Amino acid sequence: MKHVYILTPFPKMAEAVIGESILRRAAEKSLVAYHLVDMRDFTEGKYRKIDDYPFGGGTGMVMMAEPILKAMDHVRSVHKSDDDLRVVFPTPQGEILTQEKSWDLSKEEALVFISGHYKGIDERIREMEVTDEISIGDYVVTGGELPAMVILDSVVRLIPGVLGDHDSATSDSFSHEFLDHPHYTRPEEIRGVKVPDVLLSGHHARIEEWRNAKREAITKERRPELWKRYQEEILETRADEKRRCTQET
Repeated sequence: MKHVYILTPFPKMAEAVIGESILRRAAEKSLVAYHLVDMRDFTEGKYRKIDDYPFGGGTGMVMMAEPILKAMDHVRSVHKSDDDLRVVFPTPQGEILTQEKSWDLSKEEALVFISGHYKGIDERIREMEVTDEISIGDYVVTGGELPAMVILDSVVRLIPGVLGDHDSATSDSFSHEFLDHPHYTRPEEIRGVKVPDVLLSGHHARIEEWRNAKREAITKERRPELWKRYQEEILETRADEKRRCTQET
């Protein structure tokens, strides 16, 4: 069983998401165990304060290091394993989340998500604890819970056994060079719009040929930078093969 620790001052936000759909199914199948850790439990004083003014002045508040460090100490005491903890900090300053990154994280036995708020967290936490800084896009949201849930969902669905059909995950967009092809289901016609005849033909080779053509066309139209990278990779591969053949002769 894999373990996911979510450090947050607002555990109900994370609880609402992991209690539904695929994330809940992973827990029900005993494939993933979620542990919500309230940062405020590791504060002092009746106000359970987790933030303070930044040194050097400036606007906004910064999450203090001590509650997070104590929460991490708690995680390690609970986890009781020699596994190295992969500690994820969702931040606009991190690397953009990709399917490749999600596959990488899905192989870990234990993940920790630190949900930041305000102007961010004390920089020493990033230096001392964080192993991965990940961004879900070039924009800012109020807190780290929602980005953490996006990352977590992209990871958990890749764990074998979570989805009813694991091949479904391996054929998603970004699991190969192209975006995914169009999908259709019943009825065959709705408001005058019909399902493409080839999908009703039962001819598997033609269906796969149609799907591959659609993958390429959609990628070329909607994500030209991915198409360009694909073309460059083809040219590079051909150049490598040519060099190899030249060396062998």
